[in-house]
Amino acid sequence: MASNPVTIASGSLTADIAPLGAELQSLTDRKGREFMTNADPAYWAGHAPVLFPIVGRVNHDRYRLDGVEYEMPKHGFARRSHFDLVQSGPSSVVFRLTDSEDTRAHYPFAFALEMAFAVQERTLSMTATVRNTGAVPMPASFGFHPAFAWPLPYGGTKEEHLIRFEHDEPGALKEISPDGLIAAADRATPVTGEVLHLRDSLFTNDALVWDSLASRRLHYGVPDKPGLDIAFPDTEKLGIWMKPGAHYLCIEPWAGIADPEGFSGDLSEKPGIFQIAPGKERVFRMTVTIG
Repeated sequence: MASNPVTIASGSLTADIAPLGAELQSLTDRKGREFMTNADPAYWAGHAPVLFPIVGRVNHDRYRLDGVEYEMPKHGFARRSHFDLVQSGPSSVVFRLTDSEDTRAHYPFAFALEMAFAVQERTLSMTATVRNTGAVPMPASFGFHPAFAWPLPYGGTKEEHLIRFEHDEPGALKEISPDGLIAAADRATPVTGEVLHLRDSLFTNDALVWDSLASRRLHYGVPDKPGLDIAFPDTEKLGIWMKPGAHYLCIEPWAGIADPEGFSGDLSEKPGIFQIAPGKERVFRMTVTIG
């Protein structure tokens, strides 16, 4: 069972991915500049967890399915699961997680989750394939959760960094309750037109959460300096998160969301859940282009 990170590279970009959680741990350019979090444990030691089979938290960390109650940790179990290495080359790698006795105790479905990573020139591509290998419809959610350096290594202070969305984003955001659920009242957007000016105080009450985002791409960085172009064509929800004082910014395309406060319905009724028919799959893509 491989445990060391797998390195893939192009002439311009190098990425390290760990089998534990199929987690991207490092992304550097040819000059050795690091674009991922410094993973300071004083704030958060994660790098880029994979969120499956839920995104966010379920009420009391328990959910109901066909009259049976199951425990489920925040963001699901994939991020703490060992993925098998199924394909590896100089510039690409594929990891796979399948159901087991342990996963079925929390999520009674047969599944395969493949995480494919590839680098080409200055672009890292991440492709998640969620496949129903069982005989009954499978409810699920999926999310990316990469933590990028803030500030980026191109220079500029944290406060000079901004996110520029593909489109104007005037809609309200979801508010996160103290117990990590979706609050009843929405939050006014901090976006002006298509621009989000970044500052620590935005995250005093947890993440910024868009339940329905118009954009499918954004640019992160300092105006007039290189930055990151990020695309997520298959997801309409987005979380942006950090802990005030830290030096990372998580930009998280989601197909799923936490439970609303007080939710007690079946998993199939949970907001953000999609259904995959037996033998079918859903694919979610995210690309990061450097500079």
